Amino acid sequence: MNGTGSEGGLDLVQLRTFLAVYRAGSVTAAARQVGLSQPTVTTQLQMLEKRWGSQLFERLPRGVTPTAAADELAARLAGPMDALEAIAGGGVRAPVAQPPVRLAGPAEMLAALALPALAPLIAQGVRLTVTDGANEDLLAGLRTGRYDLVLSEIRPRGRTVRAEALVDEEFVLVAAPSVAAGIDARRLRTHGPAELAGLPLIGDATDLPMVRHYWRHVFGLRLDAEPAVVVADLRAVAAVVAAGGGVSVLPRYLIAAQLDSGALAPLLEPGDPPVNTGFLARRIGAPALPHVDLVYDALLAAGRGR
Repeated sequence: MNGTGSEGGLDLVQLRTFLAVYRAGSVTAAARQVGLSQPTVTTQLQMLEKRWGSQLFERLPRGVTPTAAADELAARLAGPMDALEAIAGGGVRAPVAQPPVRLAGPAEMLAALALPALAPLIAQGVRLTVTDGANEDLLAGLRTGRYDLVLSEIRPRGRTVRAEALVDEEFVLVAAPSVAAGIDARRLRTHGPAELAGLPLIGDATDLPMVRHYWRHVFGLRLDAEPAVVVADLRAVAAVVAAGGGVSVLPRYLIAAQLDSGALAPLLEPGDPPVNTGFLARRIGAPALPHVDLVYDALLAAGRGR
């Protein structure tokens, strides 16, 4: 596929409209952004799909989702189109309101770390559009311009993204106090996880990545067990554990209040606990937007203050 289909070269207006829909995830929202009617945006997308030679969006009951062809086009288009928009915006014109800052990250980091730190900015007029999801998917969206800032639990790679270390996630082995009371902490330190035999393991994925990391780092052993409960949200994992459902490994920042209140009990306090670094990433060469800079600086300050 050469990217021009059978209709010749691509139309810049259609490309601008496509990028607005790609980033907004909605024809209606994109129409407001580009100042066109919804039927006009739909027609432009249909014409572009014909010229591009592939379907670009799958229509959902609410909004649209991009296809692989749309991801490819957006990756090629975002940088040059943003540069053109920045040049075109250099003339004298009336000030416009800052667009919402498009922030993305794992749901738990957003809820426990990011959004509380950004509350003062919201009161000052900064608007946010917040999306949660898997690290790799969100970083791919950052590279194509769908997001302004991304919190990531993995180190972003590539020359198009700049990442700053934001927070060190210390992992803690925890259980409900009633469960912890039946575990000999001294034997757990000296004999390892055999002391936990028979206790259900709770995790956020079938391969129990945090638990496996803890076992390897603290006990020097490979975990050979299946989870009793898998739930994608770590806050739900903490809730199951606090209710006496079993044991798990969770980031300290996420369960700090439950540890302080006694709702969760740490089973070990190793001198060298396992740690994972969380990052704050932004796209190199993205248009300069004051509110994005404000959110970026506020998140870095909050992370460094922990």
